Amino acid sequence: MNGRLKASGGAVGGGLLVAGTTSDAGKSVVTAGICRWLVRQGVRVAPFKAQNMSLNSFVTREGAEIGRAQAMQAAAARVEPTALMNPVLLKPGSDRSSQVVLLGKPVGELSARGYHAGRQEQLLGTVTDCLQELRRTHDAVICEGAGSPAEINLRRTDIVNMGIARAARIPVVVVGDIDRGGVFASFFGTTALLSKEDQALVAGYLVNKFRGDVTLLEPGLEMLRGLTGRRTLGVLPFAHGLGIDEEDGLRVSLRGAVRESVVAPPHGADVLRVAVCAVPLMSNFTDVDALAAEPGVVVRFVDRAEELADADLVVLPGTRGTVRALEWLRQRGLADAIARRAAEGRPVLGICGGFQMLGEHIEDEVESKAGAVEGLGLLPVRVRFAVEKTLARPSGEALGEPVEGYEIHHGVAEVTGGDEAFISDDQGHSLDGCRTGSVWGTHWHGSLESDGFRRAFLRRVAADAGRAFVPAPDTGFGTLREEQLDRLGDLIEEHADTGALLRLIEEGVPEGLPFVPPGAP
Repeated sequence: MNGRLKASGGAVGGGLLVAGTTSDAGKSVVTAGICRWLVRQGVRVAPFKAQNMSLNSFVTREGAEIGRAQAMQAAAARVEPTALMNPVLLKPGSDRSSQVVLLGKPVGELSARGYHAGRQEQLLGTVTDCLQELRRTHDAVICEGAGSPAEINLRRTDIVNMGIARAARIPVVVVGDIDRGGVFASFFGTTALLSKEDQALVAGYLVNKFRGDVTLLEPGLEMLRGLTGRRTLGVLPFAHGLGIDEEDGLRVSLRGAVRESVVAPPHGADVLRVAVCAVPLMSNFTDVDALAAEPGVVVRFVDRAEELADADLVVLPGTRGTVRALEWLRQRGLADAIARRAAEGRPVLGICGGFQMLGEHIEDEVESKAGAVEGLGLLPVRVRFAVEKTLARPSGEALGEPVEGYEIHHGVAEVTGGDEAFISDDQGHSLDGCRTGSVWGTHWHGSLESDGFRRAFLRRVAADAGRAFVPAPDTGFGTLREEQLDRLGDLIEEHADTGALLRLIEEGVPEGLPFVPPGAP
């Protein structure tokens, strides 16, 4: 490893921005892969995303809310996630407004017009300071962009793509998803739509999700270099089953989206079918990833009542719009179908917003401002929405097993009965949630990632559903995640020009990168 990467005496570490030709081009994956490859070389590396729009979030040890993608990238870098890694998080509440989370804490709701009209520009200093602090304490910081840097309508207020790259003077690598088609046009057009000053930071390209013989692609890569003066620094093959945390729940198909499960036969005689109701503004749908990791557990997202018929477990996930999701469930007949399941003793699990929907009564003057709303009435719970958001990383016991999770909610639940608490402390005192019959509810995201508890819960579900399903005794969710992150590191190490990436991180923006006309208007 080149010693120049090592930061010493307060020197600023190296940096790189991973931009994309489009949303979902693979920026999160590439950023995580570079972080994992670097840390395996002994480099102290941290991820960074100045501004993230996502309903999938995480709570750090200090109680700060950040995007789950950045928490995943921190795991790839083998560092503890902090608010510095994602200083601005936007959590959509509708098509036109979002909750703004600044340095891990909510600071209010803003319309898209209001945010881009001034607030975003005011945050450039904050995000630059966060990046500078990470570079001061790490050898390298790998930044992730958002959407496309060529969104010329938003360039003036950009703080996450070329805005942060120019402010910090760091080189940019653009990722393109060849599986979508048009990758050469996307690379060329993205570059040609940037101003001369922004183009001077674009140092190269990475092709993502390639299938087939790479030699057939090489003539096009050479022509692209001739047109832009920039090399393609790697062609990453399409990789199945990565299963990393996704950034934006709004992009999940609302029907028939099947989470990729471990390719292994069930440990027992039966499979276990899990149906996740794809409610509006679904948040932290990554909660069910741990279920999908179990051999023999089949997870799918549904939006029709008839799709619950053969499910052994129905999950109501988190949502940024509890009252709106309740109305959606009723309109589609899903509320009645879930009530029938509960009456028949068939398992239902509610997580966070889903837990709140299962209760008897909701008082909401904060999120929806709908006031008093009746819940599904399947759990003895009354919910009142508080202005202050609960952000915590609790731990406890459930079904005789240790369990950890994280809380992100405005709703405060008052449990007035039930057969048992969902999660208790070591003295048996209730910490969160409850169960009535075969209906369970908890505010804790991530609880199913606790291996012992997940197996115990699935055994209860299988018994209630009458399935001869047996959880595999050795499925370790944390181990599987580490293996997936190592696969990302392998993709970079084996298919990218790591020497060129190192030079960019160490030495910064290359001199003399040519201008590609016409440039931004």
